[in-house]
Amino acid sequence: MTKSFLTSVAALTVAAPALAQAPSVAVDIAPVHSLVAQVMQGVGEPSLIVEPGANPHGYSMRPSQARALQKSDLVFWMGSRMSPWLEKPVDTLAAEAKALELLEVPGLQLLEFREEFHGDHDDHAGHDDHAGHDDHAGHDDHADHDDHADHDDHADHDDHASHDDHAGHDDHAGHDDHDDHADHDDHDDHADHDDHHDHDHSGTDPHAWLSPANAQLWLGVIAEELAAIDPAHADQYRANAKAGQARIAEVSATLQQQLQPMQGVPFVAFHDAYQYFETSFGLSLAGTVSLGDASDPSPAQLNTLRETLIDMQITCAFSEPQYNSKLLQSAADGIDLQIHELDPLGFRQEPGPDLYPQTLLALGNNMLKCVE
Repeated sequence: MTKSFLTSVAALTVAAPALAQAPSVAVDIAPVHSLVAQVMQGVGEPSLIVEPGANPHGYSMRPSQARALQKSDLVFWMGSRMSPWLEKPVDTLAAEAKALELLEVPGLQLLEFREEFHGDHDDHAGHDDHAGHDDHAGHDDHADHDDHADHDDHADHDDHASHDDHAGHDDHAGHDDHDDHADHDDHDDHADHDDHHDHDHSGTDPHAWLSPANAQLWLGVIAEELAAIDPAHADQYRANAKAGQARIAEVSATLQQQLQPMQGVPFVAFHDAYQYFETSFGLSLAGTVSLGDASDPSPAQLNTLRETLIDMQITCAFSEPQYNSKLLQSAADGIDLQIHELDPLGFRQEPGPDLYPQTLLALGNNMLKCVE
């Protein structure tokens, strides 16, 4: 199953000679970076601000990443509901750049955080999953997690540090990034954001990149934004966007077929990040360890999850590479539960044009483990 799943999509690349004067483009998270990289193929490469494996809800930029933002002509980011910490750097460091919040693009499929997973907060009453999308308030919520310190996963991924240089901007190579990495090997950048824990968890769910339809829409928008500042390559950007849209359509068709055995099978996940993927492919998340911002769960939340596991006789759950699986294991203590991994940010993938489609395929592959 896995081999056919991962090889079902052929890469579509439109080649063109790279020119020296490519626009400088900065992007927040790896899935969006992948979409921008697809559009820029043959012209240049965007800079990635939040390195793979880091928590985008709370992050401290390295000097090299701040420099990439400062020199940018164009910034693509999900927006403050995903990364509230990035709003000020975008406004100040990238003050001369055009900055596009992708969650503000007209025509997106946007979903509200789900009341059933956030019901212990009084302000969640009345939120319909698919309604009220002009309500974009409230995402100062994004928390950081003390449990990140326990992640041996990160200790083995120093190779991701080099992905700062996926930007393709020569002046980023050879900066004192090694000093930056030394300061972050223990992921201290995740340790000082406890002040986000008490934030509102209502409003729009920002994990919208997990909808293939949204990604296809963004590809077209990205191409037009790039064409506006770099008309010499406008045809290239548009052709690349069309190729990327076709590739995502093929991935989506593959997932629709491959995920049929998972339809109607309840599962639990680490945090409420998957409803765009669920909605796209008819899946059924029954509960989560944490809320949509991946903040530390309360004892009541863990008890509710345990009751869900028992009452619904759920046998499959998913951790995430960025977070401590001990919380999930604790809630499932004494329950016969298989625990696999979901990777919504592409931590296990190589940053670049292939990361987005491969992340979707990997999500599907791992979900199928519930029914193998």
